[in-house]
Amino acid sequence: MFHTQVPTVDAASVPADAALLDVREQDEWDAGHVDSALHIPIGEVVARLDELPDDRLFVVCRVGGRSAQVVQYLVAQGRDAVNIEGGMYAWEAAGRPMASSDGSEPFVL
Repeated sequence: MFHTQVPTVDAASVPADAALLDVREQDEWDAGHVDSALHIPIGEVVARLDELPDDRLFVVCRVGGRSAQVVQYLVAQGRDAVNIEGGMYAWEAAGRPMASSDGSEPFVL
């Protein structure tokens, strides 16, 4: 079995106006997420493909594993998708803005 190369980008290089897809679970999202991101847990991505924008999609999870799987799937479907290397931990470390669902201090769960 072979692995195809997954397109990746570091968190600091993601454009501020990028279309982001967060594939983490609800509790992870609630703790801390990118305010403008679309939240579709990994298990729902296939069923909700029609909700994804047509532009380049930057996909994120906690550390990059789940989002890499989603990027692999999206690329196989002919979509322009990129994995955010290091996930939300890298996003937070890069000082990128985050929000929580309840207004408290956001963190990566």
